[in-house]
Order: sequence, then C-alpha cells, then structure tokens
Amino acid sequence: MAFKLDKSKINDYIKICLIAILLAVEIVVCAQAYTLIGDDPLEFISLIVCCAALAVLEGVNLFAIKNFAAKMVFYGFDSALLLTICVLTGNSFLAALYCIVLTGCYMSVERFKDRTALFGTSCVLFVASFIVGWVIQHRGENIYFSVVEILSGVLFGLLAIVLNYIIVQFLIKFTKTNRELREAIKLADEKNAEAEAAREQLMRTKVYEERNRIARDIHDNAGHSLTTVIMQTEAAKLIIEENPAEAKNRIIFANIQAKNALEQLRESVHLLAGRQQVRPLREELGEIIAQTIDGTDIRARYDISDVKTNGEQYRYICNAVKELLANGVRHGNATAFYIELKQTDGKINLLVSDNGSGVDGEVGEGFGLKGIRERAEALGGGCRYSSEADEGFETEIYLPHAEEEEEND
Repeated sequence: MAFKLDKSKINDYIKICLIAILLAVEIVVCAQAYTLIGDDPLEFISLIVCCAALAVLEGVNLFAIKNFAAKMVFYGFDSALLLTICVLTGNSFLAALYCIVLTGCYMSVERFKDRTALFGTSCVLFVASFIVGWVIQHRGENIYFSVVEILSGVLFGLLAIVLNYIIVQFLIKFTKTNRELREAIKLADEKNAEAEAAREQLMRTKVYEERNRIARDIHDNAGHSLTTVIMQTEAAKLIIEENPAEAKNRIIFANIQAKNALEQLRESVHLLAGRQQVRPLREELGEIIAQTIDGTDIRARYDISDVKTNGEQYRYICNAVKELLANGVRHGNATAFYIELKQTDGKINLLVSDNGSGVDGEVGEGFGLKGIRERAEALGGGCRYSSEADEGFETEIYLPHAEEEEEND
C-alpha cells in the first residue's frame, strides 16, 4: 500500500523530525563528552540528564504548550539546560542545539514579531552561553588565543542561528501562504458548488413557476372560455324558438369563446413542450381577430404596429385582446371593434374599443376585466376602462418597453 502524506498533520511530522534530530545530536554530544570527561562519571551523568531533560522539555513545548508566555517559560528552561550542556562539553554542537530548539519554537509561535524577539534573545543567550562555557572549560589558557577562539566560535554560531532564522521564516511564510491558498481554493470550490446548486434550484423554481403559470392560464382562461361556451349554447337551446336573434348572438359568442379556448390550449401545449412563440405579435393578433369575426356579422378594424415585447407581454396582449373581444360581443352585443397597438414614449399602448351598448355609470370589473388590470399592473403597467350608455366600451392598456435581451418581435 502506497504511503500517503496527510497535509493536515505536516507540522506534527516536522516536530517529530526535530525531536529525532535533537536526540541524534545529543547522542553525538554525549559520545564525544564521554571521551573528554574521562574519570569523572558525575559530569557525564549530569550531561545525560541535561540532554534527556532538554529533549523532554522540547517535546512538551512543541506538542502540548499553546500559550506564548508559557512557551517562553519553557524556552528559559531550555536555555538553562543548553548553558549547562555548554559548560560540561565546552561548546560542542552548541549552535546546532540552539538551531534545533529555535526551529521548534519558531514553528510554535504565530506572530512574526514574537519570532523576531525570540531570535534576538536567543542570539544574546547563545553568546553568553558560549563565552561562559569557553571560560569554564579553558581556564588558564592564553588570552589572545582565547579571544580569537571565542570570537570565531561566536561568529560561526551566530551565522548558523541567523541562517536558521531566515530559512525557517521563509518556510513558515511559504507554508502559511500555501495553506491560505489551499483554503482559498477550497472556499472558492465550495462557493462555486453553492452557486451551482443555487442556479439549479433557481432553474427548477423557474420551471415550476412557468408550469404553474401555464396551469393557471389553462384554468383561468381556457376553462373560463369553455364554461362560457357551455352556458351560452345551453341558453341558446332554451330560447331558440322564442327569440332566434338572441339565440344566434349567443351561439356566435360561444363560437368565439370556443376558438379562444382552442388557441389558448394550443399555446399552453406549445409552452409545456418547450416551444416558444415565434410568430410576430402583429401576425398573431391579426389571426386572433380573424378567428373572432370569421363566420359572423362582426366587423373589425385594426392598426397594429411591429412593437417589441418580451414573452410575458406577448402572451398578455394576446389574451387581453381575446378577452376584450369576447366581452364586447357577450356583454355589449358589439358588432364592430377597433384595435390599435402602438409603441410611443418608451411604452407599449393597446387600445380596444367597440360599438356595444356600453355601461351606464361606473364600470364594474368582473372576472375578465379584473384579471386584465391585475396582470397589467404585475407587468409594470396599467389599464383604464371607459364607457357610457349606448356609446360602446373602450379599454386602454399600457406596458413598459421590453428589455433588449428579452425582445420578441
């Protein structure tokens, strides 16, 4: 089975390696000291105890201590042990031991200024330890020789500590940047996944809303038209012998409503099948008017411009014209209509008027007229109804100009 490195535990692996290196250097120091100390086993035992204590304290500091102040207390004990080892061994591997201990401390300290303060303090402690250890181990030697050895040893040790500081800071910065980059990539992936899920949910919601809208159109428009057809034909049957003219009017109206219902159902089926309306609005309205007056004595004049609409406006205008034509025949006994569609001053204006009996007084909104007004307002526009007795009925509808990306010629 191939070894797989857990990136989340890489700091722990580095700390374990530092402890292992520290133990290896301590073994070398003890082995070298064994040959130098000679007949004084107490010094050798003291050295072993100091090395073991240093390894234990460093392990605790690396893995158990989190507070910066507590870490500095442990580092004070480490420095005292390093001084003792220096006194017992005569500066053997002192710089290496300092570098190992400092590397672990640097890794455990979060802030750069704290690491820098630790570095400066360590340089002072190293110089002091080196001088004290040299003086104790080389008492009575030539002063000039001692000064030269001390200066060379101090400079070499400081150079090692400085290089260690620079390298470790670079590695810490690199590791931190790499971790932040991974976290940023992970966060971006999570955000992308959330955005994709939200987009899919939005698409599903739009599909459901469109299906619900189509279902409402079928129920409200086609269902209403078919119900009216049944009612008008039933009424025509009852009065056909007594009042043939009225029966004829009712049959004509039922015929118009049946055509409207058929057209609405056909449009809804097309939408459910995913096929959008491609016929220009001018042609569609001309077809609606033709179907309404075909086979009847009703006349219609119209002036329809090539206005630009979006899908909702397109469907609304078609349904409004159907409803207003049917209402004119049914409620006003109209025999002539005028339909006008223009685009002026950033608005779409629809006018439908008839020569029916009109309304004496305030216009009352039934199911159809109320639906026309509410839908116009929902689309950001509005409508106005006007009528007088024996003067026909007029409807004015205005809608905002369609956005370019939603235009449907």
